[in-house]
Amino acid sequence: MEIGDFALDHFSLAGKNAIVTGGNTGLGRAFALALVKAGANVLAPTVMEDDGVTRELVEAEGVRYASMEADLTTPGIPRAVVDACVEGLGSLDILVNSAGVCPLADVLEFGRSEWDATVAVNLTAAFEMSFEAAQRMVPQRSGKIINVCSLFSFLGGQRSPAYAATKHGIAGLTKAYCDELAPYNIQVNGIAPGYYATEITAATRSDPEASRRILEHIPAGRWGDPFDLMGTVVFLASRASDYVNGHVLVVDGGYLVR
Repeated sequence: MEIGDFALDHFSLAGKNAIVTGGNTGLGRAFALALVKAGANVLAPTVMEDDGVTRELVEAEGVRYASMEADLTTPGIPRAVVDACVEGLGSLDILVNSAGVCPLADVLEFGRSEWDATVAVNLTAAFEMSFEAAQRMVPQRSGKIINVCSLFSFLGGQRSPAYAATKHGIAGLTKAYCDELAPYNIQVNGIAPGYYATEITAATRSDPEASRRILEHIPAGRWGDPFDLMGTVVFLASRASDYVNGHVLVVDGGYLVR
């Protein structure tokens, strides 16, 4: 391909079919909406009852949307989700592993039950979804797997040892899958959001001292908005990123440099 062949339609996802886990809330909803605005159809599995908001926003873009209640930590469910996408939408071209939890407790109180529950959602479910997606993507010799990492893929995490461990783990999974799937024209990358204004950070943002400490560490001087991640996921899901592989793209307003 020559330089002159590049066009903005390299960012188009028209005709592509995507799964976005946790796509009905928070950053997952932003990822889902970004993909549909670029033309993709979306299936959003979630453990929460669909409130209809995502469906309304997606269908306003003139693409197809499907949701299903699915606990991805239950054996067999990841395969069922991938099968539902292929059968309902026609193929699986993009997987965004966005579902995650972050229980907090002091290290002396953070026990095995909290650890196991976090690993099951943040790491094991993402692995199983990626494994099932690869079964479909390898034969078609194309696909995009995008894992939602975190600043805690690089840092320690006070009061969240399991979250930090799983986010380090998902960054490692990203690189391992890239290494083996790249020959099949499958790109596996990660997005590492910084501190974002979502429901999960509401308590921190409402605490003036805690919010001040975080904002002082962000060169951009503000909390991230889910909008700030939408261009990133479209880029990583599109042909424009076909030579980007095994990378964790940080979107944090500069937090890591300070």
